[in-house]
Amino acid sequence: MATRQWVGRQMAGGVQRVQTELAAAVVGGSAGGGVVRAQATGKQELVSVTIDPSAVDPNDVEMLQDLIVAAVNDAMTASKQLAESKMSALTGGLKLPGM
Repeated sequence: MATRQWVGRQMAGGVQRVQTELAAAVVGGSAGGGVVRAQATGKQELVSVTIDPSAVDPNDVEMLQDLIVAAVNDAMTASKQLAESKMSALTGGLKLPGM
């Protein structure tokens, strides 16, 4: 029983460490050849969007909106992949519910 508790504490400590690392990590995504860029933390929190002035066309706002969505989705995908990679390293590849 003591071994199980020790393993549980080790896992909890590892999860906390990974969550802290993910909160501090920043990944990026882009669209339109980089004219729109987005950055997100490893916890899927959007932290910035950068738009090159050349992407701003008042006659085609829809294209800019699409580029923003694409860049944010790209950043979120990178963030999820980072989180999955770090959690997989912690759990030895096991997919645990809620993680």
